[in-house]
Amino acid sequence: METLLPKATQKRQVTAILLLFLLWEAGGATIKYSVLEERDSGSVVANLAEDLGLGLEELAARGARILSKGNKQHLQLEQKSGNLLLKEKLDREELCGDTDPCILPFQLLLKNPVQFIQGELQLQDVNDHAPDFLENEILLKISESSQPGTAFPLKIAQDLDVGSNTVQNYTISTNFHFHLFTRNHSNGRKYPELVLDKELDHEEQPELRLTLTALDGGSPPKSGTSQVLIMVLDINDNTPEFVQQFYKVQVPENRPIGSLVITVSARDLDAGTYGELSYSFFQSSNQVIQAFEVNTVTGDIRLKKMLDFEEIQSYDMEIEASDGGGLSGKCTVVVEVTDINDNPPELVMSSLTSSIKENSPETVVAVFRIRDRDSGNNAKMVCSIQAHLPFVLKPSVENYYTLVTERPLDRESQAEYNITISVSDLGTPRRHTQHNLTVRVADVNDNAPAFSQPAYTLRVRENNSPALHIGTVRATDADAGANAQLTYSLLPPSDPHLPLASLVAINPDTGQLFALRALDYEALRAFDFQVRAADRGAPALSSQARVRVLVADANDHAPVVLYPPPNASAPCTELLPRAAEPGYLLAKVVAVDGDAGQNAWLSYRLLQATEPGLFGVGAHSGEVRTARPLSERDAPRQRLLLLVRDHGEPPLSASVPLHVLLVDGFSQPYLPPPEAPGRAPGAGAGADEPLTVALVGALACVSALLVGALLALAAGRLCRRGGAASAGGCAGPAEGGVPGQLLDVGGTGTLAHGYRYEVCLAGGSGTSEFKFLKPVVPSFQSHSSGPEIEETPNVRKDFGFSIQ
Repeated sequence: METLLPKATQKRQVTAILLLFLLWEAGGATIKYSVLEERDSGSVVANLAEDLGLGLEELAARGARILSKGNKQHLQLEQKSGNLLLKEKLDREELCGDTDPCILPFQLLLKNPVQFIQGELQLQDVNDHAPDFLENEILLKISESSQPGTAFPLKIAQDLDVGSNTVQNYTISTNFHFHLFTRNHSNGRKYPELVLDKELDHEEQPELRLTLTALDGGSPPKSGTSQVLIMVLDINDNTPEFVQQFYKVQVPENRPIGSLVITVSARDLDAGTYGELSYSFFQSSNQVIQAFEVNTVTGDIRLKKMLDFEEIQSYDMEIEASDGGGLSGKCTVVVEVTDINDNPPELVMSSLTSSIKENSPETVVAVFRIRDRDSGNNAKMVCSIQAHLPFVLKPSVENYYTLVTERPLDRESQAEYNITISVSDLGTPRRHTQHNLTVRVADVNDNAPAFSQPAYTLRVRENNSPALHIGTVRATDADAGANAQLTYSLLPPSDPHLPLASLVAINPDTGQLFALRALDYEALRAFDFQVRAADRGAPALSSQARVRVLVADANDHAPVVLYPPPNASAPCTELLPRAAEPGYLLAKVVAVDGDAGQNAWLSYRLLQATEPGLFGVGAHSGEVRTARPLSERDAPRQRLLLLVRDHGEPPLSASVPLHVLLVDGFSQPYLPPPEAPGRAPGAGAGADEPLTVALVGALACVSALLVGALLALAAGRLCRRGGAASAGGCAGPAEGGVPGQLLDVGGTGTLAHGYRYEVCLAGGSGTSEFKFLKPVVPSFQSHSSGPEIEETPNVRKDFGFSIQ
């Protein structure tokens, strides 16, 4: 027999019976499976992929998941095979209790697109529990006056199994007075009754002890026993009777412990101990005994613990009233638990995406389910989110919701959203539940870099040191991460002759610009180029800005004196008639400066003079004029040292000497020195010849420098020299060669007036005589301010040359 029992069990525990009903109508289909309880974890229930007609790749691509309605997950889906497996060993009695059939609902969630498929798993009972009596001994008090055929109800055995595996039959041990009758109740349970076959005699046998056996319908059947102690009582001819045979009461689930539920009442017409009644539970389950208590004297039924509508909605119990003679009466009490709104709504998240890309249309953020353990209006729920968010809730089946984006998101406008999902029921008072989500918007490279300004102007002083930081260009990118990391570069210049690569360099990370070599204002005063800022996105975006570099002048050029020539081989000598009045223009210092602006502003100054106070220099014009009338005591040779200075910082300067020869008239080029003592009278002619040569050289040098200055500065039109030299050995150019009008620029570095002298040697004379022509002064009639020089016959007569 020990070897046959496992085989019988093995035959009974068949594999899961597939009860699949695919009713693909109106989007609602329910798949049904059944499986025996107590199967090992990991047991295969069915191949869900084949039943749904889905390939394994499609099943995995759509992110199939098994969702249970309870907090505990009983099933799991094996992705590689598509099998529906048991996640743990299931106990039908623990999950469903007395409920038959035991149905465990579940859902199959498919994403991309979202689809729900309803499923049910029926948990079939196996005979894993034996019948069990709540009491090991049942006491019956039977009067000896009881007539044959009288039935005495016995307490039933409890069997946690259901169906055929629960209690099916009762037996009693062999005796001469009773047989056992099993009665079927309307609730499906079987109640044993002990039927008297033969009258009892208290004097003959005051008590009997029998064994009551309960058998279930399993294979093999399981059994449980209890001892029945029968006490034979003296006669008691009235049994207790309840005022009502059926009591029904409604109790709210929030009623406190110890509260009165109902009071049952019975009466007995007997007197004495036979009329004293005692109340107790009869044929009550463990749930009733744990929840209620009855006062044996008053019949008050009170709460022993808090009721919970969500666990048990109704309690059925039988109350027995027993008198002192052993007779009893029974009534039925039904306690209905009424629901109150004591459970807040619950939100169970099934799928959540915490980061979504910006600019993405209608993206699923979350899939969740809401539920309320209450009933009626207390279980009706409303789900919502904040109104100002770009998200929307879409309801699905079985209180499932999907949270999707309403429009494409822009990370630059808002990088993060805090979403509060609010669920409230319609009970009184309303209960609320909130669930907070944080959704981050992932960046997409949709913003090009932007410079702080479209054009930059940078200034740098010439003669700068190489690698000098001359400025910085800055750009920003509204994106984030690598999409906002910028790289700066120089674009090829539009002017192909501009050596930009040797002039400037840019730091690719910071945008700092550096001068690669020393700049020269006189060679390059300004240049333009384009700077590009590109991000590191894919694809990369860029923008450009124009940069103009202005080279500031530095005082790096000293003034250059053009006239008098500072480095001439022979000193420059100016002739000054002794009859000149104060303010007579002796000469004009001409100088230029290669710098610009203030660095090129020149001023003139007399540093040294043979006769201090005799001459003055215009600070801005450079004109050398007499400051007072000449006297006989003034030395015939004067030497002036002139200083030309610019206004730079620090200032630079140049100096030039000027020699002045005082003459009494233009017919006599110089004043004869006083004769030395013992000098021969005829020695004067030999001494005048070197002076004549010196004067001729000085005049020729002055003329050459004057013409060169006019050509270099382009200050005026050059005069064409006309005609050949006049007869009589003229060494200078002919008259009329220099025009009457020359450009008078004024200020610094220009020649205000031009002068022309015609020098002729008198041929055949023992002494060197000059024909000193008058200077050809520009004829500015409208601007003439000085006195005109008049010719006098005496001058021609005395000096032997004429002034033209």
